[in-house]
Amino acid sequence: MGKRKSRAKPPPKKRMDKLDTVFSCPFCNHGTSVECRIDMKNLIGEAVCRICQESFSTTITALTEAIDIYSEWIDECERVNTLEDDGA
Repeated sequence: MGKRKSRAKPPPKKRMDKLDTVFSCPFCNHGTSVECRIDMKNLIGEAVCRICQESFSTTITALTEAIDIYSEWIDECERVNTLEDDGA
């Protein structure tokens, strides 16, 4: 004779937190002034500061989020700054 199967509850679903869509500007250092726009039709991502009008655009993929565009902008700023320090 076999045991009866117990009714195990399914594990609870993990809640995913939303990622930020507005960021602080690396040039004017104003908080929540950079807005990222994603154009999936043309595969272009753009980050624009509303205060100082600085902008950055890059090519994107289907998996790209706003934080990825902003991170690429910060990485590019750091790369340019290190090149200027080495050349000076």
